[in-house]
Amino acid sequence: MKPVASARSAARAQERGVALVVVMLFLVAITGIGIWTARQSMLAESMARNQMDQEIARQAAESALRDAERDIDSASLGELLQKASCQRNTSVSMTYGLNPMDFNEGCVRGLCYKTDESYAISNWQTANDENRDAAEPWWPKSKGGRWVADDDPEGTLKPGRDPINNNHCDDFIGGVPFGTYTGAPPIRGVAKQPEYLIEIFKRKNVRRNSVETSVTSTSESANQWATMYRITARGFGYSTRTQVVLQAVFFP
Repeated sequence: MKPVASARSAARAQERGVALVVVMLFLVAITGIGIWTARQSMLAESMARNQMDQEIARQAAESALRDAERDIDSASLGELLQKASCQRNTSVSMTYGLNPMDFNEGCVRGLCYKTDESYAISNWQTANDENRDAAEPWWPKSKGGRWVADDDPEGTLKPGRDPINNNHCDDFIGGVPFGTYTGAPPIRGVAKQPEYLIEIFKRKNVRRNSVETSVTSTSESANQWATMYRITARGFGYSTRTQVVLQAVFFP
């Protein structure tokens, strides 16, 4: 009888050993599934956060486009205009729009000018800080763009909006911070206020659609040179690394 009892005890011990292995395998599998699920959730959350950040930057850039249009029109905004950091004209009552003579190659005060010949030789491959002849103003600084001055890479020498700082109204270079010339209140929740550059072009026979008889809203004839502007705005999200650049052509 003792040998039989010993055999049964050995069999039961072996069965318990197999059950332990099976349980351990189940635990490993469940742990792996849990880790995978957690990673998927974190990835989805990160994607949603990035998408929201991108959308914030896009909306900020669109706001800067509208702000630039108001800047070009120099529309009478009443008390809002009086709260602006800077003025394009010598008096708030002067609302004739931008002066074409104020546009320059250095993009001082955000007003950029390049000849048609200069645009024709623009080359993304060769443009850089030292070869700006091949660059367009709205390109990144590393490609010769004019968003900031060479001695002010962080854009700190620009008019401030919150609080108002007009110490650099006449000499700042590059993108115009949101509300600088219109008095629009700063956008909340972004790492940096959106900004814009304005380029000026002269074109003949430019109409906004085929049924218009005048070139612009000022009823210029088709034989006259029409003034048009290209606005480039860039907005920032929760981080300055998140940027969206938008462009629009504006006829005054």
